[in-house]
Formats: sequence, C-alpha cells, structure tokens
Amino acid sequence: MSTIKLHMTTRRAILGIAALLSVAATPMAAATDDDSFFTHLHTEKAMANVTVSPGRAGPLEIAIQLETTDETPLTAKAVSVTLVDTQSGRTLAPVEASREGEDGWRVKLAQLTPGRWMLGLGISISEADHVNIESPILIK
Repeated sequence: MSTIKLHMTTRRAILGIAALLSVAATPMAAATDDDSFFTHLHTEKAMANVTVSPGRAGPLEIAIQLETTDETPLTAKAVSVTLVDTQSGRTLAPVEASREGEDGWRVKLAQLTPGRWMLGLGISISEADHVNIESPILIK
C-alpha cells in the first residue's frame, strides 16, 4: 500500500514539474519587480529583446534591443510595432519605433487595455530584407 502511495506522490510531483516547465517555456515574458516584463523573440535572421513597462493597463513604453543570430548588435533601418487584442481581434495602428543608439528602439503608447495581446515587430534590416516577429504578451 505504501509503495502505491509513493508511486502516486512521485507521479504528481513529476506532473507538477512538467506543468511549471511548460508555463516557463512559453514566450510570455518574466515579470520584474517594477511590473515590467521581458520577452525574447527570434527568427533565423534576427533576435529582439523586448521590455514592456509597466506590464499593466494604461500608458506604457516598449524598449527593443535588436541582435543578429550571433548575438551582436543588429543595426536596422526601421522598426514598427503592432498590437492585436487576441480576444476581440482589435488591431491597433502600427507605431514606428524611435531609434536609441545602434541597436535600440523605443515606442510609447498612450493607453493599452488589460488582456492578452499579440505583439508584432516589423524589422527593416535593409531595403530588400524585412523580418516579422511576434509574441503573445499579457497586460494586467
């Protein structure tokens, strides 16, 4: 009888750990102490480290740092940000990011409502090379 209980307890522990790992592996970002969150997006041509602050409804700022797949700074010609409310399908007008340094970009939004959103980045690397990356985000 105790062997069966031990087996069931071990099984529950493994299932619990698997559930935690599946949540941690999603592209949803990690919260920080100041209510900001971070997410990493990548394709075969480019990577983006994105920080949304704060991660709650209201005005917010999105900071974007671009890298090559070799983790060196990526100098792009332009970056645009799109946001789609995944529940209602409402799409906000694309916003052009402002350049900050060689590989940094920033967008300020006046108001974002709570919910699950799809964050999209349109990265113009050159006249002929354009990359689109997207990731779900959660606004509290």
